[in-house]
Amino acid sequence: MSTLIVLFNLKEGQSVDDYEAFAKDVDVPGVKSLNSIDDFKVYKSQALLFSEDAPPYQYFEVIDVNDMDAFGADVQDEKVQEIAGKFQGMVDNPMFILTEKIA
Repeated sequence: MSTLIVLFNLKEGQSVDDYEAFAKDVDVPGVKSLNSIDDFKVYKSQALLFSEDAPPYQYFEVIDVNDMDAFGADVQDEKVQEIAGKFQGMVDNPMFILTEKIA
């Protein structure tokens, strides 16, 4: 299994309430419905531990992918493309990091 971690900030002028409603009502349920996905969670940054500095990213997504080949096919689906388009319209330069668990 691979885990996809997505780090991002909202685009300037993007409403936090609108993004968070989209994440809860559309993005997470839509992606979790894919056969290639075991789990999908979205986290909002609160603070940097022991620091007064702001976190470099507002949000983190953690997506557990059980089959990368199937995921590649799943993301071509029209419904998924629509969700991805809405996501891309709200966020600024998301960073997609593919990981594997080592411990």
